[in-house]
Amino acid sequence: MNLNSKTREIVLAGLFIAMGIVLPSLFHLIGISGKVFLPMHIPALIAGFFVSSPTAFIIGFILPYLNSMVTGMPPLFPIALIMSFEIGLYGLSVSIFSKKMKLNTVISLILAMIIGRISGGLVAYILSVIFGVKINALMFVKGSILTGLPGIIIQLITIPIIVLVLSKYSNREITDKNTL
Repeated sequence: MNLNSKTREIVLAGLFIAMGIVLPSLFHLIGISGKVFLPMHIPALIAGFFVSSPTAFIIGFILPYLNSMVTGMPPLFPIALIMSFEIGLYGLSVSIFSKKMKLNTVISLILAMIIGRISGGLVAYILSVIFGVKINALMFVKGSILTGLPGIIIQLITIPIIVLVLSKYSNREITDKNTL
């Protein structure tokens, strides 16, 4: 990775982290349920298409903690812990499926969502066994899918469009003709 690509990676990571804090904050401010529309998931999923797999994982992993500190949502323990693995694996999985395996955007998203939700269930199960957290892993996964269905549908419609538009313009060189 050369200096320009490292710089690009850092700038994009910062952008996606900022989006991952601002978007949920706007939802909370307006009174729209984050559990239903999943605004924290969107930047992490998009990041997987534009940054390296490790960076995409880190972005998704830290977003629940940052949001918990900024807005108080999600609750730090156990929900932010569960979500950190779920959303971290969204970014990692999308990156692998789209870049390494060359799967299309929608298939990459669906597979990443499945992997992320399974990991959320596994973390919930581990927390219930080791720490006695009163959480049913299967109900957690089922609930996150059913409650978040509107958000999942929105993601499957909007993210491919966003990725297409950003892909078209992200590799353009800056010239006098395309600057403000």
